Amino acid sequence: MNFYKTLGLKNSRIDVADALRGLAVAGIILYHSVEHFNMYDGSIAHAYTLGCDDWMADVLALLLSGKMYGIFALLFGLSFFIMNDNQQQRGNCFSGRFTWRMFLLAMLGIVNTAFFDGDILFSYAIYGLVLIPLSYLPTKWLWWVVAFFFIQPIEIYSLITGWQVDASSLGEVYGNMYYGHQHGSFLENAYGNLRYGQVATYYWCMMKGRHTQTICLFILGMLVGRKRWFYNENNNLALWKKVLVVSILVLIVGGIADVRHMETWSNWLYPIYNFFILSFVVSGFVLLWYGKEWFRKGLSFLRQFGKMSLTNYFLQSIIGCGLFAYYGFNLQTKLGITYAFFVGIAMVVVQCLFSNLWLKYHSHGPFEGIWKKLTWIKSVSYTHLRA
Repeated sequence: MNFYKTLGLKNSRIDVADALRGLAVAGIILYHSVEHFNMYDGSIAHAYTLGCDDWMADVLALLLSGKMYGIFALLFGLSFFIMNDNQQQRGNCFSGRFTWRMFLLAMLGIVNTAFFDGDILFSYAIYGLVLIPLSYLPTKWLWWVVAFFFIQPIEIYSLITGWQVDASSLGEVYGNMYYGHQHGSFLENAYGNLRYGQVATYYWCMMKGRHTQTICLFILGMLVGRKRWFYNENNNLALWKKVLVVSILVLIVGGIADVRHMETWSNWLYPIYNFFILSFVVSGFVLLWYGKEWFRKGLSFLRQFGKMSLTNYFLQSIIGCGLFAYYGFNLQTKLGITYAFFVGIAMVVVQCLFSNLWLKYHSHGPFEGIWKKLTWIKSVSYTHLRA
């Protein structure tokens, strides 16, 4: 088997990828706000509610839940490709350095978990290690790996054997964090999050098909990098038009079939349906970005927001939980879904303004700069970490 080798093409900064990353983080913030940062309790009589709350919850779940994280995962794989390819062009092996980088990300994820029990950075650090051996495979082999994870193999196994994830375990884990969220100090909240947060994330991702889909999107992002599909070159826009058309057709069929509420098949089909919503968003965004100047200029602020995606992900945990948790402003007991959505919009606006201001004077966001410096720390040398 011939291992994949760099094509030696320059990997310039991709503005549309930065903007998409900004869109993804903005969507994550909005949906976390709607969920009161995993503290929403339907049994509480919230003081400020609107009649459209239930409708708002359904619409935002359809548009945001699973899709924004999916875009984030796709771009994670793209970032890996760019860093790995740049090092290959310099004659370096990136495997050891990337392993160290994922260790740092896992540590950052643990810190983030102390604030927000739904952290994904730790999981991404674990999943990211899969990219190291897969990066050596030829492109045509990787498409088969993507296809395997795309079909949701765990859910197919469940359908065939009748095996089910024990949902009671998830309820029990969240129950163990309930007191800290509803009545505890920051330290009590952090203790519960650190003890149970990653366990809850594991169970929740298992129930929603996120484990295999995240790996699928990581690999797909790496392939998008290899194929240079985010650049406006060759016939790439024609490809994105095809992706858009196929996505629309699948969404129409899935909507008519109502895959969200299929009693037997929804656990298998709905993650795949989510994937096509994601592909609709990404393809439509890319086409508008390159095809419509008003769109590119109007959403250019998302580029800076996306360049600071790690910082903004941390900030949404710190700010959001400070607003909704008991130890902060305790908005979890006050705001219904629609008002919580407005809080999310305010958070996005403030963080966008901060990102654009910060990057006027710095080349990287605060957390991005720390992560980069520690990734390339001299004591972690290629001599000792070469794969």
